[in-house]
Amino acid sequence: MKFWLAYKMAIKSILNNKVRSALTMLGVIIGVAAVIAAVGFAQGCMQSVTNMVEGMGTNVVTAMIIDRSESKSLSVDDLDALVESSEYIVSVSPYIMTKGVAKYRTESKTTTVTGTNETYIDMGDVTIQEGRFITRSDMDNNLKVAVIGSAVRRKLFEDANPLGQTVKVNGTNFTVVGLLTEKMNGADNTDDDMIVIPVNVAQRTLKIKNVTMFMASASESDTVDLAMKKMEEFLYNIFRDKDSFMCFTQESILGILGNISSIMMIIMGSIATISLVVGGIGIMNIMLVSVSERTREIGIRKAIGAKKKDILIQFLIEALMLTGMGGVIGILLGMAIIKFVIGAIDMITPVYSVPWIIASFTISLLIGIIFGIFPAYKAAKLNPIDALRNE
Repeated sequence: MKFWLAYKMAIKSILNNKVRSALTMLGVIIGVAAVIAAVGFAQGCMQSVTNMVEGMGTNVVTAMIIDRSESKSLSVDDLDALVESSEYIVSVSPYIMTKGVAKYRTESKTTTVTGTNETYIDMGDVTIQEGRFITRSDMDNNLKVAVIGSAVRRKLFEDANPLGQTVKVNGTNFTVVGLLTEKMNGADNTDDDMIVIPVNVAQRTLKIKNVTMFMASASESDTVDLAMKKMEEFLYNIFRDKDSFMCFTQESILGILGNISSIMMIIMGSIATISLVVGGIGIMNIMLVSVSERTREIGIRKAIGAKKKDILIQFLIEALMLTGMGGVIGILLGMAIIKFVIGAIDMITPVYSVPWIIASFTISLLIGIIFGIFPAYKAAKLNPIDALRNE
């Protein structure tokens, strides 16, 4: 039997049972869409975090203080001493963060208040859209100035110019001197939802004494490891315990993120692939029912000369058509989920993984072959006399 004739017969059988065919494809559609959406979500999360980390520069070393006891503390003066004592470190940016309430006239907003210094703009993933950032003069004179994100501006000022206006942060007046460049469509609980103030003023007004995190800029990319070693020695002299702090470079963060991304994709892809297998079992069941219903048709075809391989090919093509169409629809559905659902999350970058799209479609075809071969073989080996007797 010619392949084209088998193809037309498979299409005719699918169209004659539209509801059954649609329900049969549903498992494959959901499985393929789940694979593509799950991998897209995992890769999108990692891409967003990677972009943020890369924006901080390759010569930046970050330190986190794990020991928060009062007996051992790290101050801004300690960090100034670190810069003066090391030829490999050119600047240090302390970083303290807490939740606060910002008010302007009748409007108020709960936001993230970040205390840092003038070097943070060179190391952190931030830029200025209007006005200026915190300066050394602000620090030296304990000036109550603030740089706000677009989410804070939108809530407190709407479309008005915030520069020069006075906002209350936890009850203390601050003059707005700058507006951060929008990064995440001004969404709440993102980097756009932030107020930056001088770290020494933040310590006094927010009642936070100790620095729990800071970034250091190495003199050159080649001296990053030397700068980190100096930071570790410096922190060990203060805390006397290597477990009290942690230092890491941007390169090490990206390496960890890469490993996490791979694990996430494998786990999410494996879970989604299970639904493809479940869909394949559904296809086998439906094909077995189809063989039972078409037993007389198979007997007639065999009686007029159809061979076993002709019947086998016909039912295999039918299974492949079902899984192939289900795979295509699943790909379109998965891409739609990435665009309209995952893409609507401001903090996640929509990512379409072509290798996983190809792999999921290939798996859907393999599912058709694997789970279609038994029903096709059962149909092919029917005895034509017994098949013709079937009502």
